[in-house]
Amino acid sequence: MKKTLLIYLCLLFGATLQGLSMSLFLFPHSIPSGGAAGLAILMNYWFGLSLGFSLWLANIVFLLFALKYFGYTWTFRTILSVATTSTVVSVITTQIPHHHVHMLFDMVCGSIFFGIGVGLLIRAGASSGGMVIPALMIAAYKNWSPGKVMMGINMMIFLLTALVIDYKIVVYAIVCQFFSTNIIDFIYELRFNRLLFLSANWRRR
Repeated sequence: MKKTLLIYLCLLFGATLQGLSMSLFLFPHSIPSGGAAGLAILMNYWFGLSLGFSLWLANIVFLLFALKYFGYTWTFRTILSVATTSTVVSVITTQIPHHHVHMLFDMVCGSIFFGIGVGLLIRAGASSGGMVIPALMIAAYKNWSPGKVMMGINMMIFLLTALVIDYKIVVYAIVCQFFSTNIIDFIYELRFNRLLFLSANWRRR
């Protein structure tokens, strides 16, 4: 019981960090934190949908794949993660005014928050949804690091976002992805001596 509680506390903390990275630092500059976030920004740009709701739409198809590939427990945790992140993004972007210090500052903080958040989600047996799901599937099959696979997949979404909104976005997104995916890999490979419940238990059962 204690182990399960700690897992879900870690999951909620990681999802909250991810939501903060998007809403406070990256989305205000139209910088996608990942493939699903890039699709959310595009839906917001094209159709005027809220960013929180757009995140849900961008995750639905991938969650169906996750159910078949990773099982019910992992998918439920990922749904909880997506719900938490989307709620944080919706509340902050619509209800809480915030000021941006500097583009570079926002990129660094956004990358750190996002990398730690997603890394904790993977260690808690979940994911941030979106392109992380196919990235984990490929990583499990090829035995590659999840962060590097995720960066490759997200690059295509970044290019589309740059073409539609602003070409500079792809540069910002690549820089953020470089830092955040390295943080994800660091947390993924980290050995928690006392927190054994945080094992990388996302692989297919």
